[in-house]
Amino acid sequence: MHEVIQKVIATEAEAKRMVQAARSEAELILSAAQKRAQEMTRAARQEVQIESGKILAAATAAAEGDQQTRLATVAGEIENQVHLDAAARQRVGAAVVRCVCG
Repeated sequence: MHEVIQKVIATEAEAKRMVQAARSEAELILSAAQKRAQEMTRAARQEVQIESGKILAAATAAAEGDQQTRLATVAGEIENQVHLDAAARQRVGAAVVRCVCG
């Protein structure tokens, strides 16, 4: 009987060691998984920042190009609307000289 009790106690002690070892291993696995998740999140954020920077640069360039196109169009329209013949230019020039010189 004493021998059976010793075996039960030894078995319980071994079971406790196995449970503790399993918990330790689980904590290591969890810790490694959390670290990997943080690394993946950091990498994803960097990738998103780089990509958003590229998109922003492209959008800015497109907007600037669009603005230049619109300015050229408006300038062309103004030039077409304000077309003076030689006689009108001479009259405008004379009027400007009179205003400036008195």
